[in-house]
Amino acid sequence: MKSRIYLINTLTDSQLQEAAERIDAGAVTVYPTDTVYGIGANAFDEEAIGRIYDMKQRPASSALQILVGSVAQAQDIVQWSDEAEILARAYWPGALTMILRPNEKGLPLRRGFEGLGLRVPAHPALARLLSKLKNPLASTSANLHGQPVFTDEQELEAFFDGKADIIFMGGTLRAKASSVLDLTGPQPRLLREQAISRADLEKTLARAIK
Repeated sequence: MKSRIYLINTLTDSQLQEAAERIDAGAVTVYPTDTVYGIGANAFDEEAIGRIYDMKQRPASSALQILVGSVAQAQDIVQWSDEAEILARAYWPGALTMILRPNEKGLPLRRGFEGLGLRVPAHPALARLLSKLKNPLASTSANLHGQPVFTDEQELEAFFDGKADIIFMGGTLRAKASSVLDLTGPQPRLLREQAISRADLEKTLARAIK
């Protein structure tokens, strides 16, 4: 099976709508973000999520991130907090993943984990796609588990063509991965320091983080 390939920066409205409908219906897709290439699917579709784990050879002990197009979409599935609001105003859209406790609607997305890691990416074309989706996008880096993430679009296509249903080509990416901040406990914990530094996060929150 050949993948359907789009140039993400030249998507027409009809192509965008077609792709969004396929993703909501269970298609697995590869796409550029403002950090690295990602692979994702409808976060509520267990079969599609299973395909991502199999494709990446990713252990079930590793959670998937959730990409949303806005703060409102994030609030639809998690328990929003004052600190989340402060961080979202400072860094979304952008390279910060916040882990928050799910609300009732978001509970099925936990898959055994304490919270949900959410991010609004700062990639205009991807933002257009996310705004068309009826469901949040479960996402992880586009690579084999434990291996470097693909940055060259030709290498990306060669690996994922025939595996993913849809591939959005977006050129060569050089950005760092997002920083990951856990807000599920009494004190924020920085799980991954990448695009945004600990010092900047502490300054924004006006408090120390673990």
